[in-house]
Amino acid sequence: MNRKYLSFFSILLIVLLAACGGEEAGDTENVTIEFMHSSVEQERLAVITELIEKFQDENPTITVEQVPVEEDAYNTKVVTLASAGQLPEIVEVGQDYAKVMDKDELIDKEVVQAVIEEAGADNFYEGALKLLATEDGKSYTGLPISGWVQGIWYNKKMLESQGFEEPENWEQVMEVAKAFTDTAGKKYGIAIPTVEGGFSEQVFSQFALSNNANVLNADGELAINTPEMKEALQYYQELAQYTMPGSNDTTEVNDAFMNESVPMAIYSTYILPGVFDQGKAENIGFAIPTNETKAVYGSASALTVTSGLEDAQKEAAQQFLTFMAQPENMTKWVLMSPGGAQPVSDLVTENEEYQSNEVVNAFGDLSTEIASSFNDIQVFGLVDGKNYLKMGDITSSGEIPKMINGVTVGGQSVDIAIEGAEASLKEILK
Repeated sequence: MNRKYLSFFSILLIVLLAACGGEEAGDTENVTIEFMHSSVEQERLAVITELIEKFQDENPTITVEQVPVEEDAYNTKVVTLASAGQLPEIVEVGQDYAKVMDKDELIDKEVVQAVIEEAGADNFYEGALKLLATEDGKSYTGLPISGWVQGIWYNKKMLESQGFEEPENWEQVMEVAKAFTDTAGKKYGIAIPTVEGGFSEQVFSQFALSNNANVLNADGELAINTPEMKEALQYYQELAQYTMPGSNDTTEVNDAFMNESVPMAIYSTYILPGVFDQGKAENIGFAIPTNETKAVYGSASALTVTSGLEDAQKEAAQQFLTFMAQPENMTKWVLMSPGGAQPVSDLVTENEEYQSNEVVNAFGDLSTEIASSFNDIQVFGLVDGKNYLKMGDITSSGEIPKMINGVTVGGQSVDIAIEGAEASLKEILK
């Protein structure tokens, strides 16, 4: 009799323990992941917070914590966290630093690939995907979420005042630049960067690539010292005679165009919000540097999943990227900076919220022209569809901006500047 009661109570205890164990197992389904990004402005943080809350409503077992980091400190923060083994599960990246992270095996490319395949690769602009393709071409370093393109912005009325139309090639750009330059009156023909910094590399790359000059060849070997590269650098050196003196960076280039000291400037689409605020949206045109071919410099902002995660965190991170790949969520991300940030997907440009945006509408057909230029994107280190990882080391070295600053501000000859850059880069790439 007692044994029967003991058996009954033993069974009851096992059932109760199993039930408690089930509750604990349920608790383990709740997972927290971190999302590191560079949008520290209050209005942008509000948009991202809204997106996260929407995601959490749809996925109640997942909590997403934001880690906003100032852009200037961003890459350093990634290095610090990676060294400590504390990288957030999801990280916003640009295509250049994504190469560095990929080289250091910090990206879970299988998860990224799965998200892009689920979202439909055909829905993204080819140029944006090219920027984020891995070196072997089999995957991607991140999910493209927004981007920007760079070209020659021109003041229609100023050009018309001297009988010029849109400049379509190197020769016409130079002709306009010469015609408007009056150094005594502090008026110049074009605003271009000459600073020893990344902006100079970005702008110069458009001219070099439009002349079929790349930093690497099809085999991934250094190919900076070529006749095509020398011709492009000579052209840039001459064009710099018609820009503002000194080492010009983003502020100087933007200000010169906005105050009409120049009729042309090379800048990203982030020049457009200021143009809109001045009520001059109808007076701006967009041209692409063209010589042997057409070359647009562009950048893609992406969300990536870091490597080495536990299964629960990995699955949660994949779910969040899948959520962000939805057109309505990508649209909200792009419209955090309308005009500046550009869509990387047809599904965003076709989205009603995007099309009805006041800033986007103000530029009319120009908005469509800019978005479509993603398909003409070329960047240093992307050769015949192969996106070489070593280009990340070349860009990080600062040798190309040093070369540009040398010929435009420092008085160096083109031959000496290129030979110096070549020698330094050979050491870096050993």
